[in-house]
Amino acid sequence: MSRPLFARVYERFSQGAEQRGQAQLRARALAGLSGKVVEVGAGNGLNFAHYPAEVAEVVAVEPEPYLRERASERAAAAPVPINVVEGDAEHLPLGDGEADALVFSLVLCSVPDQAAALAEAHRVLRPGGELRFYEHVISHKRGKAALQRAFTATIWKRIAGGCHMDRDTGRAIVDAGFEVNEMDRVPFQGLAHILGVARVPPAHGDH
Repeated sequence: MSRPLFARVYERFSQGAEQRGQAQLRARALAGLSGKVVEVGAGNGLNFAHYPAEVAEVVAVEPEPYLRERASERAAAAPVPINVVEGDAEHLPLGDGEADALVFSLVLCSVPDQAAALAEAHRVLRPGGELRFYEHVISHKRGKAALQRAFTATIWKRIAGGCHMDRDTGRAIVDAGFEVNEMDRVPFQGLAHILGVARVPPAHGDH
């Protein structure tokens, strides 16, 4: 999936958001991870610097060629081993139960099929595995939510790489069968974000 114009604009302007506090939110989302981690929709690799040393390996999946190149450059300087690969959220190049943790960071807003992406995440995580998420979501305020729906339907998706401003991603995570352990709502750049941890329920008979 190539979106060259959006990819170049994102690479140019994403640094400003990092300086305004997004870097700290990324670090919070990744804190305490360990083992084999899958990052879905890794973009230009801005999460990579924040992975803790306990992470043995990151498989970073990104469909957009330009962003994948930028991610590969940042992977070379990351504190943990990162393998940047081509793929998309609905078709991850991993086996069932292969990952200890999976990260969605500002990507569930733009995947074509959110339910399919979450089902795929559930598939590749081991029983008890962690889903880490940092995503912007629809407002709890009725008026602002109506504006987000209208803006998404008319122009925003076209200019922002398929991004939806009006998704209730927290509800979607629960509906996909994850057990939510933490879910905080945090404001950033005028939008509500959710940041937290969910898990795949343990296999039957496990404790």
